[in-house]
Amino acid sequence: VQLQASGGGLVQARGSLTLSCAASGRTFSSATVGWFRQAPGLEREFVAAIRWRADTTYYAASVKGRFTISRDNAKNTVYLQMNSLEPEDTAVYYCAADSSGGYYYTQSYEYDYWGQETLVTVSS
Repeated sequence: VQLQASGGGLVQARGSLTLSCAASGRTFSSATVGWFRQAPGLEREFVAAIRWRADTTYYAASVKGRFTISRDNAKNTVYLQMNSLEPEDTAVYYCAADSSGGYYYTQSYEYDYWGQETLVTVSS
C-alpha cells in the first residue's frame, strides 16, 4: 500500500485547508485511516481517524469541532477538512493506515502504512 498525502500549505489564522490521503495498491475497506501531526520540538500526536467500513470518526480534543475527517470510496481517499486554523495547528501532517482496524487508533504504533509528510503553516 502506498499513501499519498497532499494539500498542505500556508494559510492565515482562521483560514481553512483540506488535506487528502489517497491510497494505491490496496483499498481501505477494512482499515482505519488516521491523521497525525508533529510540530517542531514536539512528539507526533493523533489528530483524527476514520474507520472505513463503519464510517466512524474520532478526533483529538484540540481539533474537535474545527476539523472533519471523511472518506471517498470511489477515490479510495481520506480527507481532513481543517477550519478555523490556529497558529498552534502548524505542523507536519501525516496520514496513516491501520490495515487491521485495531483498537488503539490514537497510537501511531497501531498503523502499518504511512504517507509522506505535508506541511501546514498557519500564520497569525
